[in-house]
Amino acid sequence: MVGIVPTFNVTYRQDAVPLSPGQKMDLALHSTLDIFTFASAFAEAGYYEVDDDLVGFSWGAKGYFERTGAAYLDTADGTILSTGVVPILFRQDPRYFRLGYGPKWHRTWYALASSFIAKGDRSGKWEPNYGNLLGNLAAGGVSNLYYPPGNTSVGLTMTNFAIQIAEGMAGAVFEEFWPDISRKLLHRDPTHGLDAGREAECETNEGLKQDPQQSQSH
Repeated sequence: MVGIVPTFNVTYRQDAVPLSPGQKMDLALHSTLDIFTFASAFAEAGYYEVDDDLVGFSWGAKGYFERTGAAYLDTADGTILSTGVVPILFRQDPRYFRLGYGPKWHRTWYALASSFIAKGDRSGKWEPNYGNLLGNLAAGGVSNLYYPPGNTSVGLTMTNFAIQIAEGMAGAVFEEFWPDISRKLLHRDPTHGLDAGREAECETNEGLKQDPQQSQSH
């Protein structure tokens, strides 16, 4: 998005072919090693530095880089586990399947729900999102290994888990509406006509429902 934010984890096709285990891990590594992920860690560390949050980190450059490292590891742990390892084990697709049509409120709820449901590789149906939930919970536990004493606790685990889930929900909403924003402000369609095709199909289906006689002729 806008040449900065990576969208590795999004597909604009509801019928996208399931990823292989290797592709899931490759997706996780691409997201983890993207420059935006590093930039986010620096920004998050700056917030904690100014707020003087998290005990055990010193003030100044040393503490700032320690906070940056911790913030990056939080994201890396969560991404590798929730996008790669756990979806491979449970055979689920870790991507966000963008809806792209319908009322804005419905699309918003759909995006928020994606943190809790995922498509099964074999069934193609919605299932509990074990990758996002278990993966980020496990990553929250792993964070206890590298945070200074005084931060390591069940509370830290749940806080980092909640942060990862909240970031995922916010990101999904942004990814859902980004093509709409791009078409309006940049006059570019990232979906290459897929949204227009879905809207036309929906209008056709609605028309057939309202005119049963036309539906029978089809």
